[in-house]
Amino acid sequence: MIIVIGGGPAGRNAAIYLSMAGKEVTLVEKGGLSGIGGQCLHHGCMMVCGLNDAARILSAAGMFAERGIFANDPVIRYPQLISSLAEIQVKIAKVLDKETRDAGVSVIYGSEGRCEGRMVYIGNKEHEADAVICATGSHLSIPDIPGTDLDGVITPHTLPSLRELPSRLVIVGGGIMAAEFAFIFDAFGCEVHLLSRSAFLKNIDRNMRDIAIKELSGVRIYDYCTTSEINGNGRVESVSGVYSKEEIKIECDAVLLATGLVPSSGTLNGFKKGPDGRIIVDRRMETSVPGVYACGDLTGSPCLTPVARKEGIIAARNILGEDVTMDYDVIPQSMNLFSEFSFVSRDAPESISVAMPGPAGPGTFWSVPQSMTGMGRVFFNPADGKVTGVQSVAPAGGILTAYHTFLIENGSRVQDFDSFMEIHPMTDALYPLMKYASVGIKSGKYSKERD
Repeated sequence: MIIVIGGGPAGRNAAIYLSMAGKEVTLVEKGGLSGIGGQCLHHGCMMVCGLNDAARILSAAGMFAERGIFANDPVIRYPQLISSLAEIQVKIAKVLDKETRDAGVSVIYGSEGRCEGRMVYIGNKEHEADAVICATGSHLSIPDIPGTDLDGVITPHTLPSLRELPSRLVIVGGGIMAAEFAFIFDAFGCEVHLLSRSAFLKNIDRNMRDIAIKELSGVRIYDYCTTSEINGNGRVESVSGVYSKEEIKIECDAVLLATGLVPSSGTLNGFKKGPDGRIIVDRRMETSVPGVYACGDLTGSPCLTPVARKEGIIAARNILGEDVTMDYDVIPQSMNLFSEFSFVSRDAPESISVAMPGPAGPGTFWSVPQSMTGMGRVFFNPADGKVTGVQSVAPAGGILTAYHTFLIENGSRVQDFDSFMEIHPMTDALYPLMKYASVGIKSGKYSKERD
């Protein structure tokens, strides 16, 4: 029997893969049905999707109202939004549960799975296993700031407890998670202040960052701001910090901590761990204990659902006797504001790029007056035309980048798009750019520029 601890994307996909390959698999999920699907379903991707859908509609409606096309602005009913969101999450969890069981996986809910080296415990009972996959995910990184225990301080995990929209919200954090929540609550009508300890969206290309800041024009962003204390008498009243070498104090009704994730390995012992608790694995996803594997956020890899899924499959395939390794060379990422921001690249110093604004089309036509139709950028090797990266800001940017990631992995060249027939109208700037780059290579334009 193979035991999988954790029912998030990494563990669940590994369990299904192994079961469909004919193995006896038991999946242990301590959170019950509300745990299957992991952080992605309950506190991350799906929650953001639900909130973002409403925020985008509100933003679009406001744009039409400003032009006199809509008679009235819609008004968000936040409590109904939160309760409806929870109902849909439960439905998705039931679908995931059925899918897992239908694949032949035995699921144990409500019991904590633990590992002590090669020894596995479910609850207090010891179990023997031919192999073990640990996929216990991650938990929120709570900054060491006085006042985080005050009423009104929330996290993505406790956000559903916020039953009414705050008039003034402070978001502590400067990454993708913070940006996504800033867009959502700004669209909902809150006064939003975002306090970033370093440069806001520092890991995103400057051009995409500039577009993101434009979409967040209603949010006050404080770069390189140190949050000193959350103030209040039982409940949040303000946030103190240091910004541009001056002390600031922002009055607010709520504080959202969007300060990242750390591996959850407290119930897993007897393995090599990193300083942050991550389980150290090799590229086969095997721990320092033979026969015990770890995957997903637990390993300290990028906290991305597709990465977790792939790591789970890599672990499963090695358990089945294959010798395969995880490749982190080309990993697509996304961020959802009014537009979908998506990007992928591989390390290729010789690459050059071409870029253009996104064309007008479904979802961007009415953004033309504001010059907010997004953008596309293609990175390629000027010597052979191989595509090495793409960036897309568009209504369907994530879908586009996922497919381009596949093409990059398979060595596609910009010249391969010469005969590509696109759909029109569309909001994608990538395919026209491929053709422009191909013409440049054939004409020797890029060789001349290097000379």
